[in-house]
Amino acid sequence: MIKATRKEEIKRKWHLLDAKGQILGRLASKITPLLLGKGKPYFVKNLDCGDFVIVINAQEVVLTGKKELEKIYTHYSGYPGGLKRTTVAKMRETHPERIIEASVFNMLPKNKLRALWMSKLHVFADEKHPYADKLKPEKEENAKNH
Repeated sequence: MIKATRKEEIKRKWHLLDAKGQILGRLASKITPLLLGKGKPYFVKNLDCGDFVIVINAQEVVLTGKKELEKIYTHYSGYPGGLKRTTVAKMRETHPERIIEASVFNMLPKNKLRALWMSKLHVFADEKHPYADKLKPEKEENAKNH
Protein backbone atom coordinates (compact mmCIF):
# COMPACT_ATOMS: atom_id res chain seq x y z
CA MET A 1 0.00 0.00 0.00
CA ILE A 2 1.31 3.44 -0.91
CA LYS A 3 1.36 6.02 1.87
CA ALA A 4 0.55 9.66 1.22
CA THR A 5 3.30 12.23 1.70
CA ARG A 6 2.91 14.43 4.78
CA LYS A 7 4.40 17.84 5.44
CA GLU A 8 6.39 16.49 8.41
CA GLU A 9 8.16 13.93 6.18
CA ILE A 10 9.52 16.50 3.75
CA LYS A 11 13.24 17.18 4.17
CA ARG A 12 14.62 20.36 2.66
CA LYS A 13 18.18 20.97 1.52
CA TRP A 14 19.98 24.13 0.48
CA HIS A 15 21.58 24.28 -2.98
CA LEU A 16 24.13 26.88 -4.09
CA LEU A 17 24.35 27.59 -7.83
CA ASP A 18 26.80 29.94 -9.52
CA ALA A 19 25.34 31.79 -12.53
CA LYS A 20 28.73 33.05 -13.73
CA GLY A 21 29.04 32.28 -17.44
CA GLN A 22 25.91 30.07 -17.56
CA ILE A 23 23.12 30.48 -20.11
CA LEU A 24 19.94 31.89 -18.54
CA GLY A 25 17.44 29.30 -19.82
CA ARG A 26 19.64 26.33 -18.96
CA LEU A 27 20.26 27.68 -15.47
CA ALA A 28 16.53 28.25 -14.92
CA SER A 29 15.79 24.69 -16.06
CA LYS A 30 18.22 23.44 -13.38
CA ILE A 31 16.67 25.60 -10.66
CA THR A 32 13.03 24.73 -11.36
CA PRO A 33 13.14 20.99 -10.49
CA LEU A 34 15.05 21.80 -7.30
CA LEU A 35 12.31 24.22 -6.21
CA LEU A 36 9.59 21.71 -7.11
CA GLY A 37 11.31 18.74 -5.44
CA LYS A 38 11.00 16.60 -8.58
CA GLY A 39 14.04 14.47 -7.74
CA LYS A 40 12.66 13.29 -4.40
CA PRO A 41 11.01 9.86 -4.05
CA TYR A 42 8.07 11.33 -2.14
CA PHE A 43 7.30 14.09 -4.69
CA VAL A 44 3.62 14.95 -5.13
CA LYS A 45 2.16 17.75 -7.24
CA ASN A 46 -0.12 19.17 -4.57
CA LEU A 47 2.57 19.77 -1.88
CA ASP A 48 5.67 21.91 -1.72
CA CYS A 49 8.38 19.23 -1.58
CA GLY A 50 11.12 21.48 -2.95
CA ASP A 51 14.43 22.66 -1.62
CA PHE A 52 15.91 26.10 -1.07
CA VAL A 53 18.07 27.46 -3.91
CA ILE A 54 20.68 30.21 -3.65
CA VAL A 55 21.97 31.70 -6.91
CA ILE A 56 25.07 33.90 -6.83
CA ASN A 57 26.71 36.06 -9.54
CA ALA A 58 23.37 36.84 -11.21
CA GLN A 59 24.84 39.84 -13.02
CA GLU A 60 27.18 37.55 -14.97
CA VAL A 61 24.51 35.26 -16.48
CA VAL A 62 24.75 34.91 -20.27
CA LEU A 63 22.00 35.39 -22.85
CA THR A 64 22.46 34.01 -26.35
CA GLY A 65 21.97 35.90 -29.59
CA LYS A 66 20.72 39.49 -29.54
CA LYS A 67 18.58 39.03 -26.42
CA GLU A 68 20.78 41.37 -24.39
CA LEU A 69 19.53 44.31 -26.47
CA GLU A 70 16.22 43.07 -27.92
CA LYS A 71 14.53 41.16 -25.08
CA ILE A 72 12.06 43.40 -23.25
CA TYR A 73 10.53 42.95 -19.80
CA THR A 74 7.09 44.54 -19.48
CA HIS A 75 5.35 45.68 -16.29
CA TYR A 76 1.94 47.31 -16.10
CA SER A 77 0.81 49.09 -12.92
CA GLY A 78 -2.88 49.10 -13.87
CA TYR A 79 -3.09 52.86 -14.24
CA PRO A 80 -3.31 54.78 -17.53
CA GLY A 81 0.21 55.34 -18.81
CA GLY A 82 1.54 52.77 -16.33
CA LEU A 83 3.18 50.48 -18.89
CA LYS A 84 6.92 50.18 -18.27
CA ARG A 85 9.32 48.40 -20.62
CA THR A 86 12.91 47.50 -19.77
CA THR A 87 15.63 45.82 -21.81
CA VAL A 88 17.86 43.13 -20.35
CA ALA A 89 20.88 45.46 -20.52
CA LYS A 90 19.08 48.07 -18.39
CA MET A 91 17.75 45.39 -16.00
CA ARG A 92 21.29 44.02 -15.56
CA GLU A 93 22.47 47.46 -14.44
CA THR A 94 19.65 48.12 -11.98
CA HIS A 95 18.35 44.72 -10.70
CA PRO A 96 20.34 41.78 -12.17
CA GLU A 97 18.67 39.25 -9.85
CA ARG A 98 15.27 39.91 -11.47
CA ILE A 99 16.49 38.43 -14.77
CA ILE A 100 16.88 34.99 -13.18
CA GLU A 101 13.77 35.36 -11.00
CA ALA A 102 11.59 36.17 -14.03
CA SER A 103 12.95 33.22 -15.99
CA VAL A 104 12.35 30.74 -13.15
CA PHE A 105 8.93 32.26 -12.36
CA ASN A 106 7.76 31.61 -15.91
CA MET A 107 9.05 28.00 -15.87
CA LEU A 108 7.15 27.05 -12.71
CA PRO A 109 3.62 25.62 -12.97
CA LYS A 110 0.93 28.29 -12.92
CA ASN A 111 -0.89 27.41 -9.69
CA LYS A 112 -1.30 28.56 -6.09
CA LEU A 113 2.03 27.04 -5.01
CA ARG A 114 4.10 29.21 -7.37
CA ALA A 115 4.52 32.06 -4.85
CA LEU A 116 5.62 29.56 -2.20
CA TRP A 117 8.21 28.03 -4.53
CA MET A 118 9.51 31.48 -5.46
CA SER A 119 9.96 32.34 -1.78
CA LYS A 120 12.52 29.51 -1.60
CA LEU A 121 14.61 31.06 -4.40
CA HIS A 122 17.27 33.53 -3.26
CA VAL A 123 19.18 35.34 -6.02
CA PHE A 124 22.15 37.64 -5.43
CA ALA A 125 23.96 39.89 -7.91
CA ASP A 126 27.44 39.02 -6.60
CA GLU A 127 29.07 36.30 -4.48
CA LYS A 128 27.99 37.70 -1.10
CA HIS A 129 24.94 36.11 0.51
CA PRO A 130 23.67 35.76 4.12
CA TYR A 131 22.96 32.00 3.93
CA ALA A 132 26.48 30.64 4.41
CA ASP A 133 25.45 28.96 7.69
CA LYS A 134 22.66 27.03 5.92
CA LEU A 135 25.05 25.40 3.45
CA LYS A 136 26.59 22.40 5.15
CA PRO A 137 29.13 20.18 3.46
CA GLU A 138 27.63 16.81 2.55
CA LYS A 139 30.44 14.95 4.35
CA GLU A 140 29.32 16.38 7.71
CA GLU A 141 25.68 15.42 7.06
CA ASN A 142 26.65 11.85 6.11
CA ALA A 143 28.83 11.52 9.20
CA LYS A 144 25.93 12.58 11.45
CA ASN A 145 23.53 10.12 9.82
CA HIS A 146 25.81 7.09 10.24
